[in-house]
Amino acid sequence: MYQDHIVIDGLQYSHWDRDYFKMLQASGINAVHATLVYHEDARQTTTRFAEWHARFEQNSDLILPVYSVADIKTAKEQGKVGIFFGAQNCSPIDDEIGLISVMRRLGLLIMQLTYNNQSLLATGCYEQNDSGITRFGQQAIAEMNRVGMIIDMSHSAERSTLEAIEVSSRPICISHANPTTAHEALRNKSDTVISALTQAGGLLGFSLYPFHLPNGSDCTLDDFCTMIANCADKYGVEHLAIGSDLCLNQPQAVLEWMRNGRWSKAMDYGEGNANNSGWPDTLPWFAGKDGMENIYNGLLKHGFNESDAGKVIGQNWFDFLEQGLKPLS
Repeated sequence: MYQDHIVIDGLQYSHWDRDYFKMLQASGINAVHATLVYHEDARQTTTRFAEWHARFEQNSDLILPVYSVADIKTAKEQGKVGIFFGAQNCSPIDDEIGLISVMRRLGLLIMQLTYNNQSLLATGCYEQNDSGITRFGQQAIAEMNRVGMIIDMSHSAERSTLEAIEVSSRPICISHANPTTAHEALRNKSDTVISALTQAGGLLGFSLYPFHLPNGSDCTLDDFCTMIANCADKYGVEHLAIGSDLCLNQPQAVLEWMRNGRWSKAMDYGEGNANNSGWPDTLPWFAGKDGMENIYNGLLKHGFNESDAGKVIGQNWFDFLEQGLKPLS
């Protein structure tokens, strides 16, 4: 049964308020990877931590912070939702490698080497030229490996992603993206990347953001589960998970901050365009409290047994975090 499994959503940036925490609790989700920052620098990142500390104080009956997988177990036992933090860019470390260990101690468990643009560490997926992992990036990867901070290449370009997989001494994740074989998008990943990722023990979290999906906002549960089933056949079910990229109840200003940060005077539209610049319509079968359970039941209908369906909706994330968060020294 769905309730018997550990359920983890590997990426969200929804509007975090008490009503939403109640919905998450009712959904049976035990832990969520919450985006802490997009373009914030080190000082601003500490303020984001402070804001979450206040949420934990004010909603301690619903949520708790996750610093290790033991906290995810505690959340499940107590009927709460564990929150663990990631950065969608390397901006929290500024240009200082020593801040990797500082951010890890504060509770930043996952960090993308890039968002959509070139960073000091690697190349983002929207850049015309992909120069791969930089000299700083090579050292940052080694330091992230050492302290137990998970490398995420969801928004990175192809060469950079392949080099990160090769350079890293530990498996990495692509927390929220889909195969280009299911839908062509700059943010989605080629068979070359997914094969390299999974062969190195990495994890792919399937995104439910409509711009990444076959048929967009009209993607059906059957379409989504077919995509997962095809990947399970090709790469192995133990490397697959969910990273919904759900951004419920966020205003347009948040979408513009994601896409533009402080770097552009002209409006950037990401996967959208000037005529389609807002949030895409969410998937009706996922946006409510039954979303993850719908995926679980959909996978069962697609021939997954209960154990393998449970791996996709959470156990694979749990196992990946259990290994990846342990410091090497």
